[in-house]
Amino acid sequence: MTLIQEKKAKGMPPQKIDHFTGIVHHDTYPEIDPVTKSDCTGKAVLITGASKGIGSHIAIGYAQAGASHIALAARSSASATATAVLEAAKAAGRAEPTVLILEMDVCDKASIQVAAKKIEEAWGRLDILVNNAGYMAEFASLLDVDDEEYMRAWDVNYWGVFRTTKAFLPLMLKGGDKTVVNLSSVAAHFAGVGGGAYHVSKFALARFTEFVQEEYASQVSESPPSLHQCIVFCESFTEPED
Repeated sequence: MTLIQEKKAKGMPPQKIDHFTGIVHHDTYPEIDPVTKSDCTGKAVLITGASKGIGSHIAIGYAQAGASHIALAARSSASATATAVLEAAKAAGRAEPTVLILEMDVCDKASIQVAAKKIEEAWGRLDILVNNAGYMAEFASLLDVDDEEYMRAWDVNYWGVFRTTKAFLPLMLKGGDKTVVNLSSVAAHFAGVGGGAYHVSKFALARFTEFVQEEYASQVSESPPSLHQCIVFCESFTEPED
């Protein structure tokens, strides 16, 4: 019996929180295959930080699942992701989605408001918002940390989600799936030396997600709005999702 198994048998949490699922996947598996297990036909989805990394692959996944409208929001060019999205939809045998590229910075309220207006004018709806954009500041203890780096992590990881959700929620509440997906991290669940900026901002995001769920559940007539916190591992932790 492994140490993790022993702790589980005693009802104790594992020493490393990243083992709490028991199984760690590094790729999609049959049960969540977007081609065979999901049908997003007719859905309109927006992904922040969509120009590369996790955000790009999320967009591709929605294309494989048949999403009809896919918005790619990023500070840098998302043209490569747009091409990959169209190719993925075709390869999966799905109808070609409408792809909208939005130059948007989650730290810039004005750019977010412009993006929200464009989506409302183009589609008149938004079913799914994926708050993917994130930033990991350089690891440093409190007395050594660069204040601007620390606040940058908060500005993207917490306030960026706050700004984006607040800007798009009015449109989402008018109809559709009303689904918000906030990408979190295992870092929200434990303390690690030098990781205060990232860990604490993701912890705050978790509670923010709960509050939005509570505050707007009553505004939905058929089913409660859906907010999901996704925990993922990324190779490029030190790079911001653009």
